[in-house]
Amino acid sequence: MANLRFEVVAEAFHKRPVEVETPRERPSEYFAKYVFNRAKMYKYLPVEVYEKLTDVIDNGARLDRSIADAVAAGMKQWAQENGVTHYTHWFQPLTEGTAEKHDAFVEHDGKGGMIEEFSGKLLVQQEPDASSFPNGGIRNTFEARGYSAWDPTSPVFIIDDTLCIPTIFISYTGESLDYKAPLLRSLHAVSVAATGVCRYFYPDVRKVTANLGWEQEYFLVDDSLFFARPDLMLTGRTLMGHDSAKNQQMDDHYFGTIPERVQAYMKDLEIQALELGIPCKTRHNEVAPNQFELAPIFEECNLAVDHNMLLMSLMKKIAHKHGFRVLLHEKPFDGINGSGKHNNWSLSTDTGVLLHGTGKTPEDNLRFVVFIVETLMGVWRHNGLLKASIMSATNAHRLGANEAPPAIISSFLGKQVSDLLEHIEKADKEDLFSVKGKKGMKLDIPEIPELLIDNTDRNRTSPFAFTGNRFEFRAVGSEANCASAMIVLNTAVAEALTDFKKRVDALIKGGEDKLSAILDVLRDDIRTTRPIHFDGNGYSDEWKEEARKRGLDCETSCPIIFDNYLKPASIKMFEDMNVMNRNELEARNEVKWDTYTKKIQIEARVMGDLTMNHVIPVATHYQSQLAKNVQNMYDIFTPSEASNLTARNKKIIREIAERTQIIETGVEELVNARRVANKIDDARTKAVAYHDTVAPKMDDIRYQIDKLELIVSDELWTLPKYRELLFIR
Repeated sequence: MANLRFEVVAEAFHKRPVEVETPRERPSEYFAKYVFNRAKMYKYLPVEVYEKLTDVIDNGARLDRSIADAVAAGMKQWAQENGVTHYTHWFQPLTEGTAEKHDAFVEHDGKGGMIEEFSGKLLVQQEPDASSFPNGGIRNTFEARGYSAWDPTSPVFIIDDTLCIPTIFISYTGESLDYKAPLLRSLHAVSVAATGVCRYFYPDVRKVTANLGWEQEYFLVDDSLFFARPDLMLTGRTLMGHDSAKNQQMDDHYFGTIPERVQAYMKDLEIQALELGIPCKTRHNEVAPNQFELAPIFEECNLAVDHNMLLMSLMKKIAHKHGFRVLLHEKPFDGINGSGKHNNWSLSTDTGVLLHGTGKTPEDNLRFVVFIVETLMGVWRHNGLLKASIMSATNAHRLGANEAPPAIISSFLGKQVSDLLEHIEKADKEDLFSVKGKKGMKLDIPEIPELLIDNTDRNRTSPFAFTGNRFEFRAVGSEANCASAMIVLNTAVAEALTDFKKRVDALIKGGEDKLSAILDVLRDDIRTTRPIHFDGNGYSDEWKEEARKRGLDCETSCPIIFDNYLKPASIKMFEDMNVMNRNELEARNEVKWDTYTKKIQIEARVMGDLTMNHVIPVATHYQSQLAKNVQNMYDIFTPSEASNLTARNKKIIREIAERTQIIETGVEELVNARRVANKIDDARTKAVAYHDTVAPKMDDIRYQIDKLELIVSDELWTLPKYRELLFIR
């Protein structure tokens, strides 16, 4: 055992990059090679079928099931030309991952043989087992029926020999059991609400689209080192390990030269991602050692979520080929930056981006202010719910640490936008604008046309920052499904815009002119949303106190934060916007509490095992070696000489004894705390017990183990250390 660590470290050190065969074409020529996109639809579908299908995709028309057989036939022909033999409904259950069941294109031909078949019925709908996925009690084990249904707005793609069909996943009784169904509903809600408000300024707007650009951060570690760390294998993070003497304090890794092996991995990943239609744009070293980032071009929100889920699977698959393991846990290593997945969110129409303020007309300028303020209104009303949407047992380790934003939702706007809102709020209405016949409005904001191109600095402590033409939701965790945060954000903004239009219309009905009514409501909302606006240091203790005074949600307990989903205002919002009903929300919270408990439970069991089977035996073995050395010294030297020569070893022997005793007692208390918590039937109460009584004991045990790592002989320590995990190339 003593030499195993050195063997795996040496193996990792001597690995060489895998040669990547680069396509001879330019990326634009193999982009979406394995995607049934519009070009392939046009080639493989009859014209009338193509037109009906694109109407569904572009305009939200209901899918005509009569065209399903023709679409399926075209898909099958294209797929078989690419060597495909199977198909699967690819969906996103409440596991934070994806799911798929593969079926072959085969049926009996009635003559003792078989034929390749794929019908419209198989394309549109399948019946996976709904009781075997997290469902929060919506389905009993004996009530297994559930349905996956094709989402035509997200294109079908090929992985290996399988045609993957993006789908929603619902129960037999119609409740959503996935992330995609409520995401699609939230996108519809924000489109309807935003379109209504847009028409105050642009009467011809038909549809508003929510866009998403995610930034995926991740760590890479060598395969061999990964398998030598049971905690990394089973929990995704290191449950013990002392800081490396050098980690990120020199700031030399951020945007540094990408290591050769990592470059080969990134190149391979990008080629395969581009072939699957994922528009990879940016790659670079992140702040922490062995931490990296990949970001694509912005896409429509639903497609962007699918692409991120697909990419995370692809990352893991390709990493193995290159001798790496991808760590998507938000905090795999203590003491250095964790990994997030910044969600850059914006709204756009066929005429432009709604959050862009470089308007050429006064109407453009006022439109910009309205959509900024109503986004803030949604965030203000539901700041606790937004926090719940990104909270998890894993992300809780990251929030508020190093560069991650704190677990208090606020919005950074930058000085210029802040000054603009203050100016509108406080200026006399008569002086702020004037209306001249049919020529429109003149806002007293002359600086607007030059204002909003990279008009803000970047506040790294802000969870929800305005960055020029979009909001960056920086609190989302690296292994999360982006849909969770986007469902809440889209729905909250939809509610705010719906309420805004209702109040404006009421004033207009009462006799006020349109522009005056818009401005009256806008000024009220600027005052109302003032508490959510914060441009300062989100890490400061002063801000935590100030946030409480402002009425922001400052809760830090993950299980209690989930309560925000079931608050009356949250339920009303989701039901009014037709995104989720109470039953679905209650079920999701059951899943969240149960998932939290199980993750902490697994970590506690792994820590107990590692402690008693690795750490304690190694420490006591070293202690025995030192004790034997002390005894031998007394056999050789005089008692006085031996006492002086063995003083250091005696001190270490005593420290090992004290720390191992504390650790053993801690493990016993940890086991007892788990036993008590496991007897609790209520999911929420059990999760709170794990948060309050189990997790803190793990921190105490870790402190003692990390101290032992510093004094036990390096030759004996069996677990790869941070200096090896973070710096091997």
